[in-house]
Amino acid sequence: MAVTRREMLASAANGFGLLALSGLLAETRAASPKPAAQRLPSPHFAPRVKNVIFLFMDGGVSHVDSFDPKTKLDELDGKPFTESKNPTANGNRQWLKSPWKFQPRGDSGMPISDLFPHIATYADDLAVIRSMKADLPIHSTGVLFLHTGSNNAGRPSLGSWVNYGLGCESQNLPGFVVLSFGVVPCGGMENYSNGFLPANHQATLLAADGTPIDNIQPADKDSRIQLAKLALLRGQNEAFSRSLGGDDDVDAAIKNYEMAFRMQSLVPDLLDLSRETEATQKLYAIDSKVPSQRLYGIQCLRARRLIESGVRFVEITCPPGASNGTWDQHGNLKAGHEKNALDTDQAIAGLITDLKQRGLFEETLLVWAGEFGRTPHSAGRDGRDHHPEGFSVWLAGGGVRGGTIYGATDDLGMHSVENICTMHDLHATILHLLGLDHERLTFRFSGRDFRLTDVHGNVVREVLTSS
Repeated sequence: MAVTRREMLASAANGFGLLALSGLLAETRAASPKPAAQRLPSPHFAPRVKNVIFLFMDGGVSHVDSFDPKTKLDELDGKPFTESKNPTANGNRQWLKSPWKFQPRGDSGMPISDLFPHIATYADDLAVIRSMKADLPIHSTGVLFLHTGSNNAGRPSLGSWVNYGLGCESQNLPGFVVLSFGVVPCGGMENYSNGFLPANHQATLLAADGTPIDNIQPADKDSRIQLAKLALLRGQNEAFSRSLGGDDDVDAAIKNYEMAFRMQSLVPDLLDLSRETEATQKLYAIDSKVPSQRLYGIQCLRARRLIESGVRFVEITCPPGASNGTWDQHGNLKAGHEKNALDTDQAIAGLITDLKQRGLFEETLLVWAGEFGRTPHSAGRDGRDHHPEGFSVWLAGGGVRGGTIYGATDDLGMHSVENICTMHDLHATILHLLGLDHERLTFRFSGRDFRLTDVHGNVVREVLTSS
């Protein structure tokens, strides 16, 4: 019975011959031009930005206490709330004015609350959308809808769609990274899922404290042993894939193992912030004595380093706070929102400063958003409840018309009434800035073409620059 050279190399000397051949072939592939199948996908048109940093404010920031001032609430403060169509829902609720003052900021005069004094210095770089509207006042579905454009689990997240549409510029890093604090948000890991997209578009999570990625460092200090194990695992996976007639998930798993091996040397170095200057670390409040503020600053600085290294989409979650989301203050609004703002405000402003200093601001899109806002009324005197009918988000970076306010809620912040913007519109706008047409970015699954925006969505061109 004839034996091929590869079979002989695989069986002789415990397979070390095949291992050597694999190494030589890998070097040959690395030295040769990237095959067409591995080349980055082309955008649909000229992009304004190359990458995205998504600043996820989970739990729901109060819009009437941050970017949407309502003087009418000052007049009605403490008076009974009677505007619900369901009288039983009114109960003993009262209108609640903001405990923070708003000031006109920058040359644009954009009013921003004293909650965010550092971000406020960049008012002329922000495009605030005040007329956001979500579907449901429920954290799990709201967070899922913000991330995937659907209330149903199993759909790809925004980061996965971006990675699928554009690929990653680095061969040694994943295209979609989530910088987390070890807490699974409402909606679970589905928020970062690749859904039905190939598995290599799944998010990679990096923890803020302790070991950034579990199991990234090899148990075997001798790299030759680890390479042998990887070669054996690859052979088994490839045989399994062939037995299935070719399987995308198995093939993606093989690629993920190879990616993990390449990350072992690169990630620790990339996340080592000791090489950053003291001034840069101060910019992000990494010298803070408040642990949550320091850790959020570390994640924001890591975000800059990741996009600088070719990562396409980076999401930063918030340090743990209330049980259903960091900003979910049904009570203790003043203390809770001030703590959360302290954690995030300086680091986000520092991120903008750093991006500008390094010439990265114009090729990066920053998205600041939560799943909904909070009610202008309260069951007590220091708390607000879930409010999807009208709230605020902001964009900054390349292609964004800074100093812009788009849309409006009514005089009390109850309902979006002007230029209503849905999550589908927000997603379409983000994709547009990346050079992707949300109607053309599709994936065939289960007999139909799916897209992030489903059959909805319009680009909000009013918040974009003309060029």
